[in-house]
Amino acid sequence: MQLTETLRTLCALPAVSGFEAQAAQTVAALFRPYCTSVEIDRNSNVIAYKKCGRKNAKTVLLDAHIDQIGFVVTEVLEGGFVRFAPVGGVDPRMLLAAEVTILADEPLYGVVSCLPPHLLKTGEQDKAVPIDQMTIDTGLADAKARIPVGTPIVFGQQPVALSGGQYCSKCLDDRAGVAAILLALDKLKREKRKPKCNIAVLISAQEEVTGLGAQTGAFTVQPEFAIAVDVTHGKTPDGPSDGVFELGSGVAIGIGPNLHRSLTNRLIKTAKANDIGYALEVMEGNTGTNAWTMQIVAHGIATALLSIPEKYMHTPVEVVSLSDVEDVANLIAAFVCDFDGEVDA
Repeated sequence: MQLTETLRTLCALPAVSGFEAQAAQTVAALFRPYCTSVEIDRNSNVIAYKKCGRKNAKTVLLDAHIDQIGFVVTEVLEGGFVRFAPVGGVDPRMLLAAEVTILADEPLYGVVSCLPPHLLKTGEQDKAVPIDQMTIDTGLADAKARIPVGTPIVFGQQPVALSGGQYCSKCLDDRAGVAAILLALDKLKREKRKPKCNIAVLISAQEEVTGLGAQTGAFTVQPEFAIAVDVTHGKTPDGPSDGVFELGSGVAIGIGPNLHRSLTNRLIKTAKANDIGYALEVMEGNTGTNAWTMQIVAHGIATALLSIPEKYMHTPVEVVSLSDVEDVANLIAAFVCDFDGEVDA
């Protein structure tokens, strides 16, 4: 499995929260070579199983979300202009002049229109334009006929490989997590040792807005254990120094009251034993990930969180280190080979 090609394939899939159905078909196909069964549920979750063959084996659920932040068309104006609303946490400061793809029956190119600096009034240069005052310029004379209200919109930027093994793209939150789980299963397929537990995979919908996918998907599987794989904040010169992680430093392992302490300790122990780079991410409450949602499903699920450091989260130019994605995959593969489903209470 070529990680960069997998990321390129995943990041090309349009899947604004609530509009994941098309992407789910491709993701399901990517998991079929590694799993006993793969299905897509009515919420566009991809749910897959890899049985270990041991009697009464416990199940570990691996979760990453398929959806991405984006927009939805609210009004089509004369002259090919489109008004839109955000879906998920979108910062208006970085939208002006952005390239977007409007996912009509035929995908359409557009740019978020902006006034040139020459036409701005005094004081306007330092103010962010509210999203409800922005428009997308499609240049289409027949835009009203071609773009229905409610059409989803995604950022239009293409992936770029950066120096130092870094990778830049829209929606690496959380396609990098999906890629890490795929890579872990690829490693297990070639591993002489076999997992001691059953593995379930949940590629979940709507993490960015409702958590619906993690809740319904985890209820379908009802595993004893779950590991959420997501992204966390990477360190940059203009950002804080605490609670952020250097790209290339390895896995950020969450630790806090939302996360099962014994399961977390087993992951830390596995990282140490296999010389996998990691750091601890202290999370005093809601992790902002599917780990928060899955832990209270059904009778309760012992849940852990593995995160990939990412710069510029929720922008069209998110950046991760390929080595961190590989470290997450290595940790998952090593863990499920050693884990027999027994942890301290």
